[in-house]
Amino acid sequence: MEIYFLGTNAGVPTLQRNVTSVALRLLEERRSFWMFDCGEGTQHQVLRSPLRLGKLEKLFITHLHGDHLFGLPGLLSSRGYQGGTGPLTVYGPPGLKAYLDISLSVSQSRIPYPLEIVEHSGGLIFEDDGFKVEAGLLEHRIDSYGYRVTEKDSPGNLNKELLMSYGLKPGPLYGLLKKGQDVTTEEGVLIRAAEVVNAPKRGRIVTVLGDTRPCQGTLPLALDADLIIHEATFGHDLKEMAHQYHHSTARQAAELARDAGGRELLLTHFSSRYTTQEELLPLLAEAQEIFPQTLLAEEFCTFPVYRRTPGNDPGK
Repeated sequence: MEIYFLGTNAGVPTLQRNVTSVALRLLEERRSFWMFDCGEGTQHQVLRSPLRLGKLEKLFITHLHGDHLFGLPGLLSSRGYQGGTGPLTVYGPPGLKAYLDISLSVSQSRIPYPLEIVEHSGGLIFEDDGFKVEAGLLEHRIDSYGYRVTEKDSPGNLNKELLMSYGLKPGPLYGLLKKGQDVTTEEGVLIRAAEVVNAPKRGRIVTVLGDTRPCQGTLPLALDADLIIHEATFGHDLKEMAHQYHHSTARQAAELARDAGGRELLLTHFSSRYTTQEELLPLLAEAQEIFPQTLLAEEFCTFPVYRRTPGNDPGK
């Protein structure tokens, strides 16, 4: 599981950074990727990345401002030309369907694959055997949502050395044990699953927050997350401006990560006043004073999502 940034700028694109879009690559889990927001030019960014639109399975829109949305009609249209034949579901606030219906119908765009538009007002919006996705309302000039992606726990590994000591070789009985079923060998030896299966692997939690001021809605979404992606439009010296425009500072993002007990924080959605990555270093420094496990998002860079364990949790 990896995070890959396609755009990290706020408001408008610049020569250095494109507007917001981030991919969650589920390479081993689903052999696909999910996308969060799709600002103008996102499909161009995809062409410069290892991503393939045919592997895009789900797309989540945080809110209907143009820097998070204007790239969506073009990307949906291009997906069909780039081998995308499988179903695609797009989630977002009310108004998303009307926007796409008008954009695609007026331009007579042909979508040669099953496309589902799901409008939501928060809560549990998706769940299957492997994942669930919850959305929560934040505080912005228009309705803006954060998303909490929870990977479900997976069964623990079998203790193969112990099984071999019982004389049980790899085969169908291994599968039954991993499912939690006790088995009996051909020699009549009862093997209890609880004794030969290690503890379940904790699923990872990724939180992607849309544009927001600091608000109560962020904490439940970010609680105990392995990775939190939070806007940091301004440095804290511009906190009054951030409040006025319904945004957050880098320090405020770090305070949320600290209060939520998060494992790692990625800052994104930077104001155009910061033209280079070097000019963002003061934002990183102010965040790391509060939450040391903070990194700056950077386009075309991969950030692994580590599984939290007792030995690798820097917050414990």
